[in-house]
Amino acid sequence: KEQFNLRFQKATGQLEKTARVKQVRKDIARIKTIAAEKSAAKKA
Repeated sequence: KEQFNLRFQKATGQLEKTARVKQVRKDIARIKTIAAEKSAAKKA
């Protein structure tokens, strides 16, 4: 949700902290990686 809002603000030129977009994307990837590791551990 936050990523969508940041993308929208960037498109309309209202985003001041452009690095936040990259940070949120990495946070999402980190969460997905941990979730995948946990599900793989359950299957093994």
